[in-house]
Amino acid sequence: VQLQASGGGLVQTGGSLTLSCAASGNVRSIRAMDWYRQLPGKERELVAPNTVKGRFTISRDNAKNMVNLQMNSLKAEDTAVYFCHADLIEYTDLGEPIVSAAWGPGTRVTVSS
Repeated sequence: VQLQASGGGLVQTGGSLTLSCAASGNVRSIRAMDWYRQLPGKERELVAPNTVKGRFTISRDNAKNMVNLQMNSLKAEDTAVYFCHADLIEYTDLGEPIVSAAWGPGTRVTVSS
């Protein structure tokens, strides 16, 4: 299973960006998809409502095995590498379902002041 994220880039303070992440491969089902971010010099953290104070919205498209992160009112402190993560059930090469997890490679978001 692979996760591929897109949508990162450079944006000015107050602007918006949408990140998308799609899972591909032998996916049976996805139990959860989340976004994490790693600020410069910091550990990776979960992007959760209490960390972004309602400015970000996470939405799932279960039919497409995708998760989006809509980021509004971006601030310089949102500059980070953003990673998508999935808890899922995948098929092995023998066709057996197993519980698994996957990380996307990360996409960089830079907010300029």
